[in-house]
Order: sequence, then structure tokens, then C-alpha cells
Amino acid sequence: MPRINLLPHRQRERAQRRRDFGAAAIAAALVAALVTGVTSLGFSTAIDHQRERNDVLTKEIGELEKQIADIDSLDAQKQRTLARMGIIERLQRSRPEVVHVFDQLARALPDGVYLTSVKENERKLELKGVAQSSTRVSTFMKNIDSSQWLGDPQLQVIETIKGAKPGADFTIFATQRSLTPDDDAKGAKKPVRTASITQPGGAPK
Repeated sequence: MPRINLLPHRQRERAQRRRDFGAAAIAAALVAALVTGVTSLGFSTAIDHQRERNDVLTKEIGELEKQIADIDSLDAQKQRTLARMGIIERLQRSRPEVVHVFDQLARALPDGVYLTSVKENERKLELKGVAQSSTRVSTFMKNIDSSQWLGDPQLQVIETIKGAKPGADFTIFATQRSLTPDDDAKGAKKPVRTASITQPGGAPK
């Protein structure tokens, strides 16, 4: 029987398999590198796009913050303007009131009473004066209480003056009332309430 030597054929097949495996490995490495490159490029593009969006959002947020600051500034300016308008309105309204108040004070003063000082603070009047007696001070307080532009008289201090011309120093606080146009037209007056003064150590006069 003839003998066939298959060794060269097997060596060629083994070499061919090695070449095929190397080509397959190289192809797999190239595919992996390609996939990695494409993925990295996609991630890089997505990151760049997100950064651009973040930059746009940051810019828009800055614009919005600037607009909000402008709105706050305008609102503060509006409040200051309204406050000034309110002050101007009160001053304009108080001009005729001052005339009425001094007219009412002159009308409310009874004989034997004169004022030495008149102060106004937040529509609160401080009236200092001298009276011939505490009874005349009581009459002055009743006149204030029945006045159209004054009210709520409160006696703070009364001191008896001794000497050739006896009398009394007094300090009265009263409230300046602001009437509406309807009240001013009607001339409405507050009902008279009795006010009494008690001298130290004595009975009401």
C-alpha cells in the first residue's frame, strides 16, 4: 500500500488559519477602534452642544436678572414717586386746614385765655397758654371739643400762678381733624362733651 505524506498540507492549513485569525483580529481591532472613535466623537459633539446650550441659558439668565433688577428699580422709583405725591397731596390739603385750625383756635379762645405756644406734630397740637382761672381752661377745652377742625382735648399740665394777677399756666393736647368735602359742605360739628379740670387738692372747677 502506498504511503502519503500529509505533513506539508497540514502545515499549509495551519499557516492559513494563522493568517485568517490575524486578519480577523486586525479587523476586530479596527472595528473596535472605529466604534470607539465614533462613540467618542458623538459624546464630544453632544458635550459641545450642551455647553453651547448652557452658554445660551447663562446669557439669557443674565439678561433676565438684569431685567428683574430694572423692574425692581422701577418699582422702587414708583414707590418713591407715590410717596412724594402723597406728601404733596397732604401738603396741598393741609394749606387750607392750617387756616381753618388757626381760625378755630381764635374762635375757641374764651375771654381771659391767651396762647403762648402752638406746636403741631403728626396732626397732634400742643397748646400752651395762660388763663385767668381753671374754669376758663375748661371752657377752652369744651370749645375745642365742639370745634369742626379740632377735637379730643387732653389737659396735660396746669399750674396755678400766684401773685398780683392770679391765673393758671396750662398745656393742652388736641387732635387736628381732616374733614371730607361733604363734611366741610355740611358744616357738621361734633356733639359737645363736658370737660372738667381738677386743681391739685381741690374740687372740679
